[in-house]
Amino acid sequence: MTTTPPPVLEPAPAPSAGPPRRRRVSAAAALVMAVAGVIAGFVAAVVLVRHAPATVAPGGAAAADRYACPMHPTIVQDHPGDCPICGMPLEQAERAPAAAPVDAGARHVIGYRSPMDPLVTSPTPRSDEMGMPYLPIYEDEVGGAVAGLAPVDIDPGRQQLIGLTTAAATRAPIGGQLRVVGRVAIDETRVRHVNVKNAGFVERIFVNYIGQRVRKGDPLFTLFSPDLLAAQEEYLVALRSRAALGGDDGQALIDAARRRLALWDVPGAELRRLETTGQPIKAITFRSPAAGVVTKKDVVEGMKLEAGAMPYEIVDLAEVWVVADVYEAEIRHVTVGTGATLTLTAYPGRTFAGAVAFIAPMLDPQTRTVKVRLGFANPTGELRPEMFGEVLLALAPRDAVVVPVDAVIDSGISQVVFVAQGSGRFVPRQVELGQRDEAFVEIVRGLAVGERVVTRANFLIDSESRLRGSLEALGAPDAGPDRAQVLPATGAAP
Repeated sequence: MTTTPPPVLEPAPAPSAGPPRRRRVSAAAALVMAVAGVIAGFVAAVVLVRHAPATVAPGGAAAADRYACPMHPTIVQDHPGDCPICGMPLEQAERAPAAAPVDAGARHVIGYRSPMDPLVTSPTPRSDEMGMPYLPIYEDEVGGAVAGLAPVDIDPGRQQLIGLTTAAATRAPIGGQLRVVGRVAIDETRVRHVNVKNAGFVERIFVNYIGQRVRKGDPLFTLFSPDLLAAQEEYLVALRSRAALGGDDGQALIDAARRRLALWDVPGAELRRLETTGQPIKAITFRSPAAGVVTKKDVVEGMKLEAGAMPYEIVDLAEVWVVADVYEAEIRHVTVGTGATLTLTAYPGRTFAGAVAFIAPMLDPQTRTVKVRLGFANPTGELRPEMFGEVLLALAPRDAVVVPVDAVIDSGISQVVFVAQGSGRFVPRQVELGQRDEAFVEIVRGLAVGERVVTRANFLIDSESRLRGSLEALGAPDAGPDRAQVLPATGAAP
């Protein structure tokens, strides 16, 4: 029997320090080269994508097959090949049928836009380079579009959470009242100036300060004038001559002297006193020609007044004006005789009745308003000039399209409402406003009867609409090399 000897196990040679280090260096170099290759391929692909001309297939659907990288969807070709970034073979994309026009019922489709780039539009249905159908653009989405705002979709649960409510635009009477701010002013037709027609010296004054009330005929001041003294002497001589001659002889001279004194504003009481006493009066007393308030005083005792001087100004405040500014868009509703009421903060709960007396023929170019003057009776003097109050003009009501005041968001430059389109969609729309009252405002242009607008939580919707509009503006890519292009065929497929 033959016995097989067991195998002899030889010890493995001891590892040396040199070869493993070379292997580690070789692995690191290979990793660096692989990374460099990927980066180079990516740069080449980006350069190729950015500088290759675009070829868009006409018509409703893609005119040729499309090949895309499964890892990099932006790499699209119209022929087979490999991805220049990762090297994977391109896969043929399935052709998507052309987007058919959407039956929108009352909503009218005016065009189509790319689902990836809203700035790319088409008048007919079609698909993009990836085979995605274009989305329809409805007329109601752009008809009243406002710059910086975008339509908002809100589900019913969220509407209830934010307290959103809507109201329909209706046709109703409006314009029965017009509120404006008014300023109380003096009635310029009731201003009187007291002046002297001959030079003289003031000996005494009876009205000493501005604001003092006077009645018609109250004494104001006394004036010594040599001319007045000489005229009195002539008048007395004429009277004595008539008495000496008897009859009507000398009557013409008497009338002439009397008329001269009257033209110099010598009061009739002074003339009668002169006739009674037969002695000239040294200082003539001048009296108030009207009742009112002294608004100007330019005289003191002992002062010399020249001919034509105006020592006093008197204003009758039994009636006053109220001047209001009415905007040019509303002035057509105001006419002379329109009734008005005035309320003042100085007299809470009280109203004063008046009427429009004058409408200015010129428009103020700075404020774009027209001055309207109203007359108010002021027997007690409670309406003081320069007071401010609120004037309520009573206008004839008329039918118009109206919505609640809360539905309008006024930015100062434009007025916007959010129109409910159904299914939780709200579209911003710019409107033109007319008259308004406490609860409703007239819509001159931009809304039709029956359309529903947001009346509560519209500021929340406005904020979200502006946010979406800003995001769309920021996210829309510029036309040019930054947009993915379709690479043209350069030869036979590999």
